[in-house]
Amino acid sequence: MLMKSKNNFRKFSLLFLFVFFSYKNSYANENFFEKGKKLFENKKYEKSKFLFERSIVFNPKKIYSYIYLAKIYKIEKNENEQKKNIKTALLLDPKNEEALFMLIDIELERSNISEVKELKEKFKNACSKLCDNLTSIDQRLNNIEAKDES
Repeated sequence: MLMKSKNNFRKFSLLFLFVFFSYKNSYANENFFEKGKKLFENKKYEKSKFLFERSIVFNPKKIYSYIYLAKIYKIEKNENEQKKNIKTALLLDPKNEEALFMLIDIELERSNISEVKELKEKFKNACSKLCDNLTSIDQRLNNIEAKDES
């Protein structure tokens, strides 16, 4: 009887430790992201970048960590890293409208008309909050096409 209660206690202890550390890691991940977001809003980009990267270490599927990193790389004018983080976010969530809009913006800057048109269709199907941006995409696209015609 004593042996059985020791085994039950061990099982309970292991379960408790597992739940405790899982919760702690989950909280740390959210904490890194939230702290990074606050630093980003206060324009402390280097510090926020570090926290978003830590957030990704704890949870590689944290889409908005990639999106915020892309925003930082845009500010730093590092298009390769910006695009890499946007594409990672889109791999995790192909219908993420913020990431789609950011990628459209990059392709508009590059005057990549065919890519913009393709992305615009995906964006149109995915948009719920950022649908107002369709007008600005069309205007910018028309400006590029008008320049190409002249």
